[in-house]
Amino acid sequence: MNYKKSIEKIEPYKPGLSEKDIKIKYNLEKVVKLASNENPYGPSNRIKDIRLDSIERYPDNYCRELRSKLSKKYDVEEDNLIFGNGSVEIIQMLARAFVEPNDEVLTCTPTFQSYYLETIIEQGKMIDIPVTESFKFDLDGLANIITPRTKLIYIANPNNPTGTIVTENELREFLKSISKDIVVVLDEAYSEFVNDKEYPDSVKLLHEYPNICILRTFSKAYGLASYRVGYGISSVEIIKELEKVRLPFNVSSIAQKVACIAIDDEAHLNECVKNNRKVIELVYEKLDENNIEYIKTETNFIMIDTKKDGKLVHEKLLQNGYIVRPGFPGMDSYLRVTIGTEAEMLDFIDCLKNILKEI
Repeated sequence: MNYKKSIEKIEPYKPGLSEKDIKIKYNLEKVVKLASNENPYGPSNRIKDIRLDSIERYPDNYCRELRSKLSKKYDVEEDNLIFGNGSVEIIQMLARAFVEPNDEVLTCTPTFQSYYLETIIEQGKMIDIPVTESFKFDLDGLANIITPRTKLIYIANPNNPTGTIVTENELREFLKSISKDIVVVLDEAYSEFVNDKEYPDSVKLLHEYPNICILRTFSKAYGLASYRVGYGISSVEIIKELEKVRLPFNVSSIAQKVACIAIDDEAHLNECVKNNRKVIELVYEKLDENNIEYIKTETNFIMIDTKKDGKLVHEKLLQNGYIVRPGFPGMDSYLRVTIGTEAEMLDFIDCLKNILKEI
């Protein structure tokens, strides 16, 4: 079979075991999923009674109502927006539009794996460097490895999995130092959770740096992960190229409708963000009490250093009904843990504390 050779070493995506799977495997009555950075408070209550007319019709190909709302929200032109089946689809569009065989794509590691996958599929060359000792993106290091073949640079801000940010001053200095022919992708999937005042207002940078492409999603803070709605904000020039490779009707009618409702319910979004920060501070306190190290986070997840084999601790947690994420490059002792409700996190830390004493 003459399949595409660039995908030869790619493994199909394997989601973690579901709550149901874990219950059956370990004979448990209760399982808490803290692995996918989902919103434990769910979406706006306004969405519960939603109805959809004309389900026999294709969705609005240009997401007109959603486009209009986001245009007003960010004070950008409607042509500065593109929509995807999750922001991950826009990562796919970026690779299709800008990466040719042997072109270079830069990022820091560890970070979101879709950057690698889409680059490899397009036969590009993924080049990464480690995050800094403070687990932040090494922008100076990235600037130093740019070559004439560099087409894209991915900056996850905040970064998944480390939860750290690049500040506005750091980002500005980086953008000033590189060619505007290189597309800089600012993946801001967790931006709504950021508490640090030095976090950049990247949309305002767009007029000065038309080579940036900002990615956002409704999957995290808005609690709409199952609907798969993401969007990009960029210059008209970049959006025009992305539209050429976007699949038609890629965001369902129901997804567009619930996203519009979610935007209007700012009170719910603010409450979710407030609760997340409150629980994070409690988690810091409890981890400190138990001398468990961690990386301070600007997201709805936290990286915890077990000082043990992370995969072994992960397995022990599964046996106790907690699903988390291990196995990040260069961080073998760490676990990425979604910030759940206060009760979930207090119980989780008690369980983790006991496991770490045992092994």
